[in-house]
Amino acid sequence: MNEPSIRQIRYFIAVANEGQISRAAMELNVSQSAMTTAIKQLEEIVGVALFTRHPGGVALTYEGHIFLDHARRVMASMAEAVRSPRRLRDDVQGSLRLAVTYTVAGYFIPPYLERFARAFPGVTLQLTEAPRNAIEDGLVSGTFDLAVMLTSNIVDQEGIAYVPLLQSRRRLWLSSQHPLLDHTSVGLSEVANEPYIMLTVDEASNTAQRYWNRTSYRPKTIFRTSSVESVRSLVANGMGVTILSDMVYRPWSLDGRRVEVMALSDPVPTMEVGLAWAANVEQSVAAKVFQEFMQAGHDSAPHREWSAGRRPNEGVPF
Repeated sequence: MNEPSIRQIRYFIAVANEGQISRAAMELNVSQSAMTTAIKQLEEIVGVALFTRHPGGVALTYEGHIFLDHARRVMASMAEAVRSPRRLRDDVQGSLRLAVTYTVAGYFIPPYLERFARAFPGVTLQLTEAPRNAIEDGLVSGTFDLAVMLTSNIVDQEGIAYVPLLQSRRRLWLSSQHPLLDHTSVGLSEVANEPYIMLTVDEASNTAQRYWNRTSYRPKTIFRTSSVESVRSLVANGMGVTILSDMVYRPWSLDGRRVEVMALSDPVPTMEVGLAWAANVEQSVAAKVFQEFMQAGHDSAPHREWSAGRRPNEGVPF
């Protein structure tokens, strides 16, 4: 049986991130036909459809979401394999005080912590979950060495430096029987007519207003919750819709109901996860190694480094 190539996996991740083959091809500077062929070959090797096609682009199938998790692990492991032997010979020692936000702790960081601990057994991780403001204060005061957080939430633009690791597209979530699924295009004007389930954790409800306030529409919020699983279950059972990031998307609720996603016709900023640290403070060897490790794990996805005080777009969480 043929095995997927690194190129096919890399193209697959790019399409999953962008939601459009044309945009993924542009991001990786390859032709759209080459991207399409690679995805088709990958689906033939895997034996299932990884994407469903719709007028706005493509969406991951249930099997596609499962494969995406494995694909990201493959790319991260490959980058780790290149860098770990050199660092292991250096016998890195020390402790790292790492802060994470709630969403990062639940949906992003665990597999990276496991691989880092395996690659650098001499580094002791001291992990703390905290809200954004406490993390900013802790970085500036020296309580934390590094943080993995929603960098699009950062307020202390002068004291905090950061580098993005992941840009997660935000899409409309709705039940499998929702009538909007029959529409070829859905914008915020249509969403505003629907009962809306508002997530509040990690400042989601506040920062969501950034893109709603750019329009004359407002969400018809019927329930507010700090639980992503509550949002998922309510949406899956047809109680309302929501707009959340692909990072926290799962196609099934805890009671076995399906959650569908649709791309929005209106521009909605991505959610950004990244590394943050106190600006103008010399990092320890352990902190530098962890930063290098995390960035290496995302070499397959586009990211840019921004110095403190710069923000190229108004990304918001979820």
